[in-house]
Amino acid sequence: MAKRWKQRPEGSNWGEFGDDDQLGRLNLLTPAKRRQGIAEAKEGLAFCLSMPLDYPGGNVLNTRRFPPRLFATLRGDQPSYNHTFTASTPHITDVTCDDAALIYLQYSTQWDSFAHAGCLFDADGDGVKEIVYYNGWRGGEHVVGVTAASGVEPWARYEGVSAKKLGIENYAVNCIQGRGVLVDLHAQFGRKRQYVGYDDLMAAMRADKVEVEPGDMLLLYTGFDRVLLDLRRSPDAHTLENSCAVLNGRDAKLLQWITDSNVVALISDNYAVEAVPALRPAGDHERHTAAPIHQHCLFKLGVPLGEIWYLAELAQWLRAHKRSRFLLTAPPLRLPGAVGSPASPVATV
Repeated sequence: MAKRWKQRPEGSNWGEFGDDDQLGRLNLLTPAKRRQGIAEAKEGLAFCLSMPLDYPGGNVLNTRRFPPRLFATLRGDQPSYNHTFTASTPHITDVTCDDAALIYLQYSTQWDSFAHAGCLFDADGDGVKEIVYYNGWRGGEHVVGVTAASGVEPWARYEGVSAKKLGIENYAVNCIQGRGVLVDLHAQFGRKRQYVGYDDLMAAMRADKVEVEPGDMLLLYTGFDRVLLDLRRSPDAHTLENSCAVLNGRDAKLLQWITDSNVVALISDNYAVEAVPALRPAGDHERHTAAPIHQHCLFKLGVPLGEIWYLAELAQWLRAHKRSRFLLTAPPLRLPGAVGSPASPVATV
């Protein structure tokens, strides 16, 4: 396939894993890195890192996303739930339940695919900016929308959209498994709102003697998961907007560290890993991204972002045992064409 771009964004790694790459830094999850993760599973204890799928509750955290709707499948016009077969087949004693769900793929514990965040960028070098995603894959050609359908439920008006490239299924096929490293920002900042830049992150890592190496998956525990659980599916905007640490995506030193560290993924228990919208850039004279870490990671570097993970119990255990590393297994759904996915990650220590 011909190269899709003549110029790449400053600070990006487009093409370094191949012109047709869709995995980004996941290419660094090599057998050797998986063996490093397996070596951290010393006790055989496993921790569930997913929130209940109906959390945070409501749509305050993101007005476009709603809790899952669970319903029974049908047998004719009857629900296939506590269904007995005796009426049609008297000698059959079985009872069955069968259900379905309408879910928003990025409502709760989730992965963002590289098709989740692109940018208007002049990849052709002709002075015209076009919609592009990681490694130059194009909006409209590779990440494809549809025209609105009529006469259907509102949610179905745009059914059929598809990330034909960079879909979340690429993460699943790659089998996201390797060494996770956790930084406990909650131990440093508690539940107060804190914009964490490079200096803050390095101080937190030094305090707990945390070391991050190329190919590691970096997890940031802020305490936001406990805040959500305490709100019991009834979150309020004031609490959500004023609780716990968030990465400061406007810190150029932090962005450069993400580049230089060669981490495979950035993961947090909070809404977006970073503050969204980000702090206004100095001067604010030019057009800019509202989510600089999303742009830096998903668009430029191919670094997956994991959001709203449940890290509290793992963080507590690691602190009690003076550890920060573990085996992390975290595939998304193998749902072709999706730009995000629920995840049910497991940490083994």
